[in-house]
Amino acid sequence: MKKIERNIYLNKLISRRDNGLIKIITGIRRCGKSYLLDPLFIDYLKKTGVKEDHIIKLELDREKNKKYHDPKILDEYIHSKIKDSNMYYVILDEIQLVDEFEYILNGLLYEKNIDVYVTGSNSKFLSSDIITEFRGRGDQVRVYPFSFSEFFQAYNKDKYDAWNEYVTYGGMPLILSKKTDEEKSQYLKELFEQTYIRDIVERNNIQRVDVLDDIINMLASSVGSLTNPQKLFDTFKSNGEKGLSLNTINSYIKNIEDSFIVNKSNRYDIKGKKYIKTPQKYYFTDIGLRNARLNFRQQEENHLMENIIYNELLIRGYNVDVGVVEIRENNTRKQLEVDFVCNLGNKRYYIQSALNLDTMEKTVQESKSLNSIGDSFKKIIVVKDNIKLWRSEEGIVIMGIYEFLLNPNSLEL
Repeated sequence: MKKIERNIYLNKLISRRDNGLIKIITGIRRCGKSYLLDPLFIDYLKKTGVKEDHIIKLELDREKNKKYHDPKILDEYIHSKIKDSNMYYVILDEIQLVDEFEYILNGLLYEKNIDVYVTGSNSKFLSSDIITEFRGRGDQVRVYPFSFSEFFQAYNKDKYDAWNEYVTYGGMPLILSKKTDEEKSQYLKELFEQTYIRDIVERNNIQRVDVLDDIINMLASSVGSLTNPQKLFDTFKSNGEKGLSLNTINSYIKNIEDSFIVNKSNRYDIKGKKYIKTPQKYYFTDIGLRNARLNFRQQEENHLMENIIYNELLIRGYNVDVGVVEIRENNTRKQLEVDFVCNLGNKRYYIQSALNLDTMEKTVQESKSLNSIGDSFKKIIVVKDNIKLWRSEEGIVIMGIYEFLLNPNSLEL
């Protein structure tokens, strides 16, 4: 498989180098966290003059390193490698295998010539609140599966074939090494069942695995649609499930989020400048995993494209909400949806996802919510068609999905 540079994450590590904090590489399992550190980050360190004996790396899931699961032995080993006052780079893969690893890592922070980088791949380490384990001394770098741009780098066909593959099987790195549809499908299904589900069940002592499975499938079916725990609870109730509480539904959804399988996007009232608590939208971190959960049924391209756009915005570092614009029409109030409200620093973009704008009526429909916002921030419609970028009379930018995904500066066009 062709080497993927993953520069967006490598640059984040580089910018955090020697900042006095523990660099915590998080993300869904099998998305490439270990590869980011070795070889990518280690190669960078060597190119900048760091000597090999100043890089202390341990793969703690290897049998030969099992003794280092004892925190005292690990601490002694690391300190035995420190021979001078120059900076040492400590890289610990699968740190959760070490008992009370939090105390070891916090202790290393007192050493002025040690810079620490860790990854972990069980659900305890990957939970979204891992930073609290380090009492404010952690600096998280979130890693995602391959973006479409990264996937296309390694795909030996044109962008249209790459899209068809990506929208079906997603961007988990090992997908690129699978040759047949059967292999790809089996890999994603087994990854879900044997890794993600097992982790969630073990970490959270899940009693109703059947309910957990059903919730994941419901979230997969509702990608691109508004939903909430109450709606899911009502579905269970209507199907005759009596021994289930709303609190359990809430808890299981949070467990799924904490393992980075899905991301929740809250609704934001653009004119009222306030959040709406419910309902929300849930998007899958990898679209291939979502499809595998549904046995590759329900592959409505408009919803899958919306999910892919959402993930791309997260990868680029934006905070992303679902927008709502309230208007008056025929003396009644009506809410219009803006797919994404994206914020980063002083930048804001409003983005709609649409398969096509093949008629004037469709163009008016997709533009209506954007034209109703009333502020001067940039408004964009991303369409599936391979079109040349253009602007409507109202100033809305219309661009094709390939332009949006393959040009890292596409929002600035």
